[in-house]
Amino acid sequence: MLATQSFGTDASRPPILIVHGLFGSGRNWGVIAKRLSETRRVVTADLRNHGDSPRAESQTYPEMAEDLAGVIGAIGGEADVIGHSMGGKSAMVLALTRPALVRRLLVADIAPVPYTHGDSHRGLIAAMRGLDLAAITTRGEADRALAADIPTEAIRAFLLQSLDVKAKRWKLNLEVLDRELDTVLSFPEIGGQFDGPALFLAGAESDYVRPEHRPRIKALFPNAKQAKLPGTGHWLHAEKPRDFEATARAFLGG
Repeated sequence: MLATQSFGTDASRPPILIVHGLFGSGRNWGVIAKRLSETRRVVTADLRNHGDSPRAESQTYPEMAEDLAGVIGAIGGEADVIGHSMGGKSAMVLALTRPALVRRLLVADIAPVPYTHGDSHRGLIAAMRGLDLAAITTRGEADRALAADIPTEAIRAFLLQSLDVKAKRWKLNLEVLDRELDTVLSFPEIGGQFDGPALFLAGAESDYVRPEHRPRIKALFPNAKQAKLPGTGHWLHAEKPRDFEATARAFLGG
């Protein structure tokens, strides 16, 4: 069973399940989850090999979708699902293979297609694996040590949310994520459709969801709507959390 965090207690409607992206955890979504929980129960999950969830030897989308199905089964049997990046792909596969579990689907800045960002992601993994954790006593020391290989402060800050300084360990199974990266960047061949309401929300300054992806989105999600969040890139929920929250609240019904 995946590790989860729960916010709010209103059970008058199905809960919202939020699924993070690669190298993340449910913790990344805490602020948005708390705000959405004013009117709904919200659950964030750590995907396998991330956060406090169990370690596994593979990172395939059918497996991640089944992991999420287990969470939804435990929290009521149906949920509105928000998924970002890798979490968005996992949510899409869940909706396509177990549609009865998903009432509404919000996919944040990702499409059901393969991507070619492997080199940059492997660079991040190499930097994290190369960090001498035995010599690190503070998060600031870790940040300075990573700066030579990861010059962007915001990326370092994001990755360091998954560093347990006291335990001197990454809360990421970096060995498996490195080995399975091509699988994570791909999208499985899946038949069928999800006919429920779906919103593909892209960052207006991101190149992850392109016009040429629209036919594939509509083929799998015929009732999908597409929108862009102005002034944001791939990390749209972190760059403009209030705007993201307002869009999610409107789409999911308040």
